[in-house]
Amino acid sequence: MPTLADIATLLNRPVIVLAGLQKRFELPVPPGGTYSDAYLEFLRTLVYLRTFGISEETLRDLWNMEKKLLLLLHVEASGSPTWFLDACGRPGHRERRLLLSHFDLGIPLNGRELQPGLDFSDQLPELFSGHEMGEDAWRVLHQCIELRETILRDVRMELPVLRTAAKWAIHLPDPPNH
Repeated sequence: MPTLADIATLLNRPVIVLAGLQKRFELPVPPGGTYSDAYLEFLRTLVYLRTFGISEETLRDLWNMEKKLLLLLHVEASGSPTWFLDACGRPGHRERRLLLSHFDLGIPLNGRELQPGLDFSDQLPELFSGHEMGEDAWRVLHQCIELRETILRDVRMELPVLRTAAKWAIHLPDPPNH
């Protein structure tokens, strides 16, 4: 399992940049200083999306929405301190996975098939349902989907520019050795 320094090397970012992301995205620092592959994949996703020009504020907004949706669906009942990112890097069903947490909702993310009473926990049900308490999984899912689509559209628009920039950068001279 990699350390934060290993992740910094893999992502070509200083440790302080990744530590800042941990703080601003309210990510726990694992005991022992080693990180799961899922944690690495979450940080990789953030770095890649930032490379495409997606603002950190937009990513934090989506992250908070996804975590709220996962709470409404009782995904946090797994007991893992990193329950909100443990699905990162899992293969398959991209159309059913949230963008940042990569959680598989089991249905295409068009929002038409989500069952409001879904509960991914093994715990006893709450006294009041989320809807009765004013929480609305449908509303949060819709917000997640809207922001996800905006981000994906922006990435698609930026992709040709990044491809062209990468081709251009190949022809730059190497920096002098000091």
